[in-house]
Amino acid sequence: MARSKSAENASPTPAKEPGRIKQMYQVFTMTRKHDPKSIWLMLAAFVVPVVAGVVLALVAGGNILGLILYIVVGVLLGVLLFMIVLGRLAERAAYSQIEGQPGAVGAVFKSGLRRQWRASEMPVAVNGRSQAAVYRAVGRPGVVLVTEGTKGQTQRIVDEERRKVARITPGVPITVLSVGPDGDSIPLHRLAARMNKVKKAIDRNEVLAVSNRLDSLGQNKLPIPKGVDPMRVRSGRPR
Repeated sequence: MARSKSAENASPTPAKEPGRIKQMYQVFTMTRKHDPKSIWLMLAAFVVPVVAGVVLALVAGGNILGLILYIVVGVLLGVLLFMIVLGRLAERAAYSQIEGQPGAVGAVFKSGLRRQWRASEMPVAVNGRSQAAVYRAVGRPGVVLVTEGTKGQTQRIVDEERRKVARITPGVPITVLSVGPDGDSIPLHRLAARMNKVKKAIDRNEVLAVSNRLDSLGQNKLPIPKGVDPMRVRSGRPR
């Protein structure tokens, strides 16, 4: 009995999740290490609204309560803008650490796309030798194929995928975007924004219909890593 009790007492307790403030500090630290100049953008995002609130309070005059309200609104707006800027910069820093790795595009599809897109973090075609891959997303612009790797590695598989999509969804626009080391490729952190800029061509009902049709094509079953969650990347991980 004594041994069993001591064993129970010796069992490791599960680690507690870091609090919200600690998480924010970790994100801030990761972002600052990736881009030291980013601290000035975050500082400006906070200070400018606060200063504007103080100036408005002094210009407007009035009673003390009005002055306090102007300042408080400026501080709250500064905190909000600071959080927005921190989130954008942290996302960019996190994506930069997984850029070039197999499954990086899948990470963008998993956590960076708007709800209007129907996409999977798994590729639909893979070059078994180089692990270059093609990902597919369906949205208002139609079908978007995103290649991961050099154009030489992905040209054949993306052409095959384009023919398959055109055969099963005739008349639906097909856009090909490239993420890779080529000079004209799209940086990983700009992929979601670039996809959202493609001209809209179909409505929401057609998006669902096209997605269901393409699901019948199936997906490549080669063992390629799933998209890494960029929000879980730590600052110590090499690029």
